[in-house]
Amino acid sequence: MAHHDLDTAKTVADVAAVATTVGTLAQVLPSIAALFTIVWTGFRIYETDTVQGWLGKKPPQEQD
Repeated sequence: MAHHDLDTAKTVADVAAVATTVGTLAQVLPSIAALFTIVWTGFRIYETDTVQGWLGKKPPQEQD
């Protein structure tokens, strides 16, 4: 195999590797985004006065 052919084969393999990586990330990214959204929403719910009151972390606020 000539040096030029070897370089071409390496370039094709590199392009295939990058395409595979991008394709994999495109399929995984929505799942990761959904996971972060669930975790973030859980944190936000945990921070609410109601949940903090249930856990005894904040005293109940008096209503006017």
